[in-house]
Amino acid sequence: MPILPDLLQANLNIVFCGTAPGTVSAQRGAYYANAGNAFWRTLFEVGLTPHQVSPKDFQGITQYKLGLTDLAKQVYGADSSLKKSDFGPSQLREKILHFNPKILAFTSKRAGQEFLGCKVQCGLQHEKIGNTVLFVLPSPSGLARSHWRIEPWQELAALCR
Repeated sequence: MPILPDLLQANLNIVFCGTAPGTVSAQRGAYYANAGNAFWRTLFEVGLTPHQVSPKDFQGITQYKLGLTDLAKQVYGADSSLKKSDFGPSQLREKILHFNPKILAFTSKRAGQEFLGCKVQCGLQHEKIGNTVLFVLPSPSGLARSHWRIEPWQELAALCR
């Protein structure tokens, strides 16, 4: 049983994919639920949602043509606690081929690297999954605050306009 449910459907602009839910998110049963996580605030700041969505209301995110999933569906915790065997890149690839969003956006370099199997930089990637383009974002986690930059998030939002 997954820690958090996928929020995937046809005709999405962006599917956000993290590595795995953090401990607070797993406890609360909501994506990006830790108060120190900038995910929901950033979606609003870059114009992807018309107001700041609360983590407890994550299931309504599809109304904004946004979806949510994680690369590791059966475990939770900080990235430093995750093992390569926790990730399911082939399962994610199947989901993206099935739902065909415009963009798959990894919400951390670790998620992008685990999926692509190589080092990545933030921004638009060369690889695609079918018609879906791939984008890597700096992590909104409070644990990654020293690497935070909003500019890649702004670039992602501009791709949807």
